[in-house]
Amino acid sequence: MTAPAGNIGRVLVDADQLAARVRELGTQVTNDYGGRRLLLVGVLKGAFVFMSDLAREIRLPVEIDFMAVSSYGASTQSNGVVRIVKDLDIDIAGRDVLLVEDIVDSGATMEYLLRFLGERQPASLAVCALLVREGAKTDNIDYVGFSVPSDFVVGYGLDVAEHYRELNTINVFEPATESSGLA
Repeated sequence: MTAPAGNIGRVLVDADQLAARVRELGTQVTNDYGGRRLLLVGVLKGAFVFMSDLAREIRLPVEIDFMAVSSYGASTQSNGVVRIVKDLDIDIAGRDVLLVEDIVDSGATMEYLLRFLGERQPASLAVCALLVREGAKTDNIDYVGFSVPSDFVVGYGLDVAEHYRELNTINVFEPATESSGLA
């Protein structure tokens, strides 16, 4: 797969800021769930790096499962239709579940996932999002890493067309414009 047309732009969140905030979130989750066994549910693919680091910062026994949803495809804009690509392997009924998301754009996908998982009767269901777009609906997000502007972002698990997940920072992605290739 060829890299998408565009450039990695400015750093929004550097590696030290990411590490510090993930530590803080891990401490918060540990305090909130003290003594309980927690199931972390990562939303693939973007949340895998964040969830891995977060799991190591939570000082409780955790189990891990993943689900995959699609609303972007290879685009930099959501098409608004949420599709479950991979469902959970673990039964969440009666479990304390923390849904771990890479980024919340409008909040529509998160609302869909909360309804979808809530129907399975977990003991509790909370959300931890690494990034939340300015202006996104956040009343159903319990833990937020950072607020980011409306720019498309990549790095630390977030991608565009499967590229740039490996970056250890959160960067703006600047898509090429039609005129940028013309001189």
